Amino acid sequence: MIYFDNAATGGRKPDSVLSAVNAALKQCANPGRSGHKLSLGCACVVQKAREALDEFFEGYGPDRAVFTKNCTEALNIAIFSALQAGGHAVTTCMEHNSVLRPLEHLRRTGKADYSVAPLNDSGNVDAAAIVALVREDTKAVIVTAASNVTGASPDLAAIRAALPAHVLLICDGAQGCGHIPLSLRGQGLDALCVAGHKGMYAIQGAGALLFSERFDPDPLLFGGTGSESFNLGMPPFYPDKLESGTLSFPAIVSLFEGTLYARLKMKSDAEQVFRLTEFLCEGLRSNPRLTLLSRPNPCGIVAFSHREKQSEEVAALLSEKFSVAVRGGLHCAPLMHRALGTGEDGAVRASLSAFNTREEASVLVRAMRRL
Repeated sequence: MIYFDNAATGGRKPDSVLSAVNAALKQCANPGRSGHKLSLGCACVVQKAREALDEFFEGYGPDRAVFTKNCTEALNIAIFSALQAGGHAVTTCMEHNSVLRPLEHLRRTGKADYSVAPLNDSGNVDAAAIVALVREDTKAVIVTAASNVTGASPDLAAIRAALPAHVLLICDGAQGCGHIPLSLRGQGLDALCVAGHKGMYAIQGAGALLFSERFDPDPLLFGGTGSESFNLGMPPFYPDKLESGTLSFPAIVSLFEGTLYARLKMKSDAEQVFRLTEFLCEGLRSNPRLTLLSRPNPCGIVAFSHREKQSEEVAALLSEKFSVAVRGGLHCAPLMHRALGTGEDGAVRASLSAFNTREEASVLVRAMRRL
């Protein structure tokens, strides 16, 4: 099957990731919980993974690189911590439900409020639109690194430069990490939420939260950490403060190897993916029954709608008749679809990786002509 659903989960993994996960499954222990050599060895690998993430994303030290099971958990920690004392947040219509639902929960329970910045004429969100919504009680701005619907990327550095100093900048890196350069220090991010299983080449169950020295998030989960076991409260230091329970060692190992791979290949892979999306956009744009929603981008996302068929029907037909895997529907981003005018039927999303080829993209173009 031709796999064009990489924005949901990366389909093909580098050999180094597969080998590392296989080794971890064959023999691993609980890192940081025991004093025997196997447990200590696993803890050492986990620490090296933190260091690799901190270096790759130019963070504030490996202790401020915390492992989560996915990007959604990382976003929940960041959002609820930023607004734990109430106040106001600004986000954008491009956001995924992993941002919108925590904010909406805070609004419905009367604990905080939020405003949503609209799209500009280019299908993106600019700094001016965000800053215009900032109030005196605004605590945080939460913005995606790349839209999971269209692949558009806001200018994070420009947003940070335009914000008041006291406002935290939280980034949903699910679709951007591994595809575009993201730097906590360079772009002024106070939190970067990472999905390991997409552009970072890791397996499912691998996520991370990296945060600045200005931000001290509180835990959502409480439990064992292997440290300060006589303390009935959570340890006051990171990463232990945010990591309750057994870590998924195979997932962390995969994220470690994926980070090393991305460090070597991100620039060349991004260029290749941009060319593939450019080719696919051109081919789909020539089809009179389709409306193209994306522009060429390094995140590999090409979304379109069919003027006669619902997106989920198109996705099903591509799977059944042409063995092409895409995603149809609303992609957990309802405000983005409303802004694009696709709120009723959603969109078909083909999401490519550097492992895809021009020939595979041609198959999709031909299949849509036949449909």
